[in-house]
Amino acid sequence: MAVAAGIAAAQPAPLIALRGKAIQGGWMRGQAPAGTTALLLDGKPVPLAADGAFLIAFDRDAAPQATLVAQRSGLPDLVQPIAVAPRAWAIQNVNVALRPPGLPDAEFQRIRAGELAQIKAARAQATDAQGWRQAMLKPAAGRISGHFGSQRIYQGQPGAYHSGTDIAGGAGAPILAPADGVVVLAAETPFTLEGHLVILDHGMGLNSAFLHASVLKVKVGDRVVQGQEIARIGSTGRATGPHLHWGLTWQGKRLDPELFL
Repeated sequence: MAVAAGIAAAQPAPLIALRGKAIQGGWMRGQAPAGTTALLLDGKPVPLAADGAFLIAFDRDAAPQATLVAQRSGLPDLVQPIAVAPRAWAIQNVNVALRPPGLPDAEFQRIRAGELAQIKAARAQATDAQGWRQAMLKPAAGRISGHFGSQRIYQGQPGAYHSGTDIAGGAGAPILAPADGVVVLAAETPFTLEGHLVILDHGMGLNSAFLHASVLKVKVGDRVVQGQEIARIGSTGRATGPHLHWGLTWQGKRLDPELFL
């Protein structure tokens, strides 16, 4: 009996169940151990569903190692290091101005500040959407014409890296919800850069943004299901032609949409 107890005591603590790929711009789903009261990724809280399921993700510029901690009632914390694989990013030259032409810099900054505030407020909303649990669908038919993470050079002027996936689906083609969600932003008046913009919250801090639409088919507060039409492809805002720019974020981290398909 003493020997059996000694063997049991020597067994390692259970790991936090994870599936997915730990890579820059990538994601993992997991199941928290029984008794978990809080989950932390690099010291920041991770939303935890009632059944213990969760989602974590890694920014485009994530450090090579992350630490996931499960705090458990009456038990020691369970600490799991995660090695995050690096990626090489491409450089793209785009023959379009960094800012919309004809708009004075001060006026652009004033308008842009208001637009960014709306986007930030939308992404801060937490809904009970369950799309984060689903395998996502490609939101539009067509060739992928721009990949996440590449840096764009606008007529010789460096800009921010490309924060999503571009799909050349053709003007007027439908844009579909890649997963269930709640509409938290629907820009009827085109934004200077994004044009007609829709943001869907998929729950647990994960949301999708759909840029440059010609027509919106949803409004704020609408609940949509995977595969439902939410807009039509256009070239509003700063765009070189009709296409969909699909962006994904999780708790402010920018993710690679192609890794969710």
